[in-house]
Amino acid sequence: MTNDAKRILKNSFGFSAFRRGQEEIISALITGRDVLAVMPTGAGKSLCYQIPALMLSGLTVVISPLIALMKDQVGALISAAIPGAYLNSSLSSGEYRNTISRAARGDYKILYIAPERLKSEDLQGLGIAPGIPMLVVDEAHCISQWGHDFRPSYMDIRGFIRGLPSRPITAAFTATATDKVKQDIARHLHLENPYLLTTGFNRENLYFEVRHPENKLNALLDCLRARPRKNGIIYCSTRKTVESLCETLRAEGFNATRYHAGLDDEERRNNQDDFIYDRKSIMVATNAFGMGIDKSNAAFVIHYNMPKNIESYYQEAGRAGRDGSPADCILLYSPGDVGLNEYIISNPQNDGIPRDEELIQHNLKLLKCMTDYAVTETCLRAELLAYFGETGEDYCGNCSNCKNIAKTDITIPAQKIISCVYRLEQRGKHFGRAVVADILRGSKTQKILSQGLNTLSTYGIMADIEPYILKRLIEYLVENNYLDTEGEVYPVLRPGSLSGKILFEKEKLSMMLPKDAIPKDGIPKTKKRRTRFILESEEFSDRELFERLRKLRTRLAQESHMPGYIIFSDATLYDICRKKPQTLDQFHNVSGVGLVKKNKYGEVFTEIVREYMAEKTAPSSE
Repeated sequence: MTNDAKRILKNSFGFSAFRRGQEEIISALITGRDVLAVMPTGAGKSLCYQIPALMLSGLTVVISPLIALMKDQVGALISAAIPGAYLNSSLSSGEYRNTISRAARGDYKILYIAPERLKSEDLQGLGIAPGIPMLVVDEAHCISQWGHDFRPSYMDIRGFIRGLPSRPITAAFTATATDKVKQDIARHLHLENPYLLTTGFNRENLYFEVRHPENKLNALLDCLRARPRKNGIIYCSTRKTVESLCETLRAEGFNATRYHAGLDDEERRNNQDDFIYDRKSIMVATNAFGMGIDKSNAAFVIHYNMPKNIESYYQEAGRAGRDGSPADCILLYSPGDVGLNEYIISNPQNDGIPRDEELIQHNLKLLKCMTDYAVTETCLRAELLAYFGETGEDYCGNCSNCKNIAKTDITIPAQKIISCVYRLEQRGKHFGRAVVADILRGSKTQKILSQGLNTLSTYGIMADIEPYILKRLIEYLVENNYLDTEGEVYPVLRPGSLSGKILFEKEKLSMMLPKDAIPKDGIPKTKKRRTRFILESEEFSDRELFERLRKLRTRLAQESHMPGYIIFSDATLYDICRKKPQTLDQFHNVSGVGLVKKNKYGEVFTEIVREYMAEKTAPSSE
């Protein structure tokens, strides 16, 4: 079995070795065992069932949630000379009947079906002629109401399986699932002694960053200007934000389009195609966009608003860097995101379904986990992995906290803040966080001046501290009982139970802060913009060759009416740049080049390489 699977892996899909977990899953399926696999986006889930499908006799059925996913997967299969098709609402009635007829005749090896189609009587004859040895449920978390994207149509899968002449091997795949969701998947699908595998959620090629900007739009523009000519997705929580943000980006000269459920079907389809086919480089969207979008060259995913839970965030962020190239996942956080999500969760639009208080409380707990991630001072990657039950290193070196934050002595700033609160109390005055911060920074607002707060000895003594840093310092002192708050509607600050340890006992205090956030020796320092420029998959000098290969891929894709990454991913183009194949045999050794693509594209791509190498080795005319 192993040799046959490896032969298919190379000849049909162009890869020389399995990724983590793939071989074990394939072996389990080939021997007739059910599978439940949790593998991160980009880990190669599709090969885990496509290779067994080619080794088993009969038709493998794949339940898939989105039209875009089916089109991408079937397009990739056909480009590798593997007979595949899909059934969904995008087909005309004639195309739908023809696909059913051909599937019943045994013309296909893999058939993708939308879950909404499973009740169709047309499907009852599918298992008769070719037989259905294996049924695959992709995005299997959709079957659980405790997951982040529950879809009632997924509950029809059990009935479909019961209606088949014999029970097929059943495989369930998802990128994100907690233990509770995994148990739900196994129970709803009646998996029998499944082979369970969680390959790990860590994707080392992704860089995670959380920013707390005073102005989100300016922060977003900074991010985009630092990534010229890059493809990426910007997620927003509402349709209104998508509309206004897309319009603004276009006015700023960015090649952006939009996607949300309020657009008509034709515009959504056209905008999605513009992004998939690289006619538009930036997609501004709600979470209605993305599941199953197999665009491998997205270099960044930016969340303009914080999602409601970590599962959603990690799946959406994971749409960056699917081909293994370094990519950026940036969250622009503000406290207002929390309030908006609390409102959405507490006021569900259930269309007549009774309000489920238990589910609402469950989702509010998930929101709390997401908020904790957004404000943590520890390694972001470790925080994500811990949520999914994995233990990571305390320092990953590839997130904004690890790269830009250091343990900082805040004893003197803490003394200044607590002293300010003491001075106010001595005057019989108590104010909230914002006013205390204004006093410390020397603000000249009417409220400060009219009440004589500018005469305090602590007025202006922290003018060299950025507002967002001062805010975090105050919050830290409140959270750790050095300051207390009083009042619910308009909470004011009072000295906390531990304040004397800082003021009078000279206790040292430190916290994790951005580097250089606290000026030393009284010398103010300008705030460093925390921008991390994306790295390329390979730091090499052959950028010109890569651009020539990319232009060739674009031309071939346009001629074939398919996305460029269906022909070759960016990772394959980088490998061509590294190996510089000049013959077909050498081209076959490139990652992602199978027999079909070697014969179909080998000559034109190696011609580009030969021309490039000839230019580089030609004697100088000078």
